This record gives sequence, C-alpha cells and structure tokens, in this order.
Amino acid sequence: MNRRERVELKQNCESCPQRAQGYFCHMTTEAENDFEAIRFSASYPTGATLFQEGEQTRGVFILCSGKVKLTMSSSGGKTLILRLSKPGEMLGLIAAISDGKYEATAETLEPSRTVFVRQDDFIRFIARRPEVYQSLLRQSSKQYAAACEQIRTIALTSSSRERLARLLLHWSAEGRQTPEGYKMCVPLTHEQIAECVGSSRETVTRTLSEFKNKHLVTLKGTTMLIPDREALAAISEE
Repeated sequence: MNRRERVELKQNCESCPQRAQGYFCHMTTEAENDFEAIRFSASYPTGATLFQEGEQTRGVFILCSGKVKLTMSSSGGKTLILRLSKPGEMLGLIAAISDGKYEATAETLEPSRTVFVRQDDFIRFIARRPEVYQSLLRQSSKQYAAACEQIRTIALTSSSRERLARLLLHWSAEGRQTPEGYKMCVPLTHEQIAECVGSSRETVTRTLSEFKNKHLVTLKGTTMLIPDREALAAISEE
C-alpha cells in the first residue's frame, strides 16, 4: 500500500457505530467474511490526503468516521470543493470499477477512520458477490445526484449570493431541526466555502454578514443555525 495509508489493527465492521449509515455495511454473512479478509482499517489526522486527482486508482475507501472533502483543481491552481463526504460513503468507487484515475482529491477535514480495499481485491469481491451490486448502485446514484446539484449550484445560478444560499439550504436539509431552526456543523473556513460555490473568500464573508444581518443565519464557531429555510430559499431562487 501507499505510504499515506497507515494500516492499523483491523476493527470488526459488526461493532462499528456507523454501521447503520453505511451503503456497503449490510451484507450476507458469507459476503462479510470475504470482505473481512481483504479490508484494511486506517486512521488519519486532519489534512491527510487519501488520494489525489489524476492518480491511478489503488482501490476504494469507505469512510467510517470523520469528514473528507473532495476537490478538483484547475491548471491555474483554482480549487473547487465537489462535496463533503460523510461516514458510510465509499470514495474512489468509479475509478476502481473503471480501472481509471481518481476524479478528485480526497482530504480529511478532521481526524478520520477508513476501510481500504485494494482495487484487484475489490473487483474480485464484487464478481463473487453480486448481491452487493445494489449497495454500489445506491452509492453511485447518490454521488451522481450530488454532482448534478453541484452543477446546478455553480453553472446555473447567476450570482454568488444565490449560490451560497443554495449551498446552505443543501447543508441544512441534512442538519438537525430544533425549535430555533435547522442546526448544522460547518467545519469549513470562509475560503473553503468559497471553493464550494466558485467564489472568493471576500465575497463569501461579505454575503454571510449580509445573511446574518437579515437574520437568515446565525453562526457560533462551526455551528450554523438557519431560522427560516423559506426565507433563504427565496434568495436562492432570485
């Protein structure tokens, strides 16, 4: 394995607290036994690179805990954050199946734990266990939907203000509803948020200040609260 993959003592998937959220975490006993024989568990600190855009695939990663950002970069150095991956997601799936190159760079946003499976082992595993295809289809379908949403946000929205509103609405849909509104954790700097919407850090800072002044969002550390999603949605559709 690549030196970036610091393999540690295997942990049993059966006892994983994120098992219920995983797309690839529910298999027959026979399939689970086969999978246990080919997987490797690894832990990474914040800022670690799992794989890089354009790198030939080495295998797939299943995110067990933590957060990972997937980014693409231009030759001029401009970076776009495609999405933030959450526990249960499989990273590098399309590249592994197509025997191609990773489409994006995967970097941890916080201490994270993954399961890694080498490409050859993964291909042989799904060939022997066709019952896992449904999980792979759900995973690839969700990633496709996320890519379409990113295209709508970046390419089909006219202003940075609208793009930021759409992004916050998307994040809030996966947040926790409270009596005060939708609460969520945003572990990104203003510069990184700008990379999500194809804008500048200055524009994001200015727009967030506008949203706060209009009581559309409140911020406390990495916690964001959206009191009224409908009001924010009105901006995203201007």
